[in-house]
Amino acid sequence: MKYFVTVGERTVEVVVDGEAVTVDGRRTVARIDVVAGSPEVRVEIDGFASTLAVAGRQGTAWQLVVAGGVRDVTVEDERSRHIRLLAGAGKAVAGHAALKAPMPGLVLRILVAVGDSVAAGAPLLALEAMKMENELKAAGPGVVTAVLVTPGQAVAKGQKLLELGPQT
Repeated sequence: MKYFVTVGERTVEVVVDGEAVTVDGRRTVARIDVVAGSPEVRVEIDGFASTLAVAGRQGTAWQLVVAGGVRDVTVEDERSRHIRLLAGAGKAVAGHAALKAPMPGLVLRILVAVGDSVAAGAPLLALEAMKMENELKAAGPGVVTAVLVTPGQAVAKGQKLLELGPQT
């Protein structure tokens, strides 16, 4: 399974195939142990061990505590990232953003309303396309300023579905 992990401005590609892990094309030896009953996680990569804690998670956005500092991390699988990029929601942006249909489909559910404040990775809308349900998510934080479709509505590829404005 392929994942894209973003910390700050840097995104790395992580491929997990059984016990084999490749990070940006370099094969590594990695192990993750979750400490039962605690937010603590022990990570070992190529013999280098580190302990971190999961402070929070919403959708693909994680807040990790490492060495006393909080780090915002985004983890997306390949399919979710592809759909997000097709939907026109590339990088998290401050200001106005539009969520567009990544492919023709049928709006199943609208998961937000005008005025809702959303975090990066928050689910916004469910779209059925090619007999699969796709959950479209926010690329960055914002406030829903317009919902332009209704459940049951057929939409074309590239059609605007909803709009986000900056959080105040």
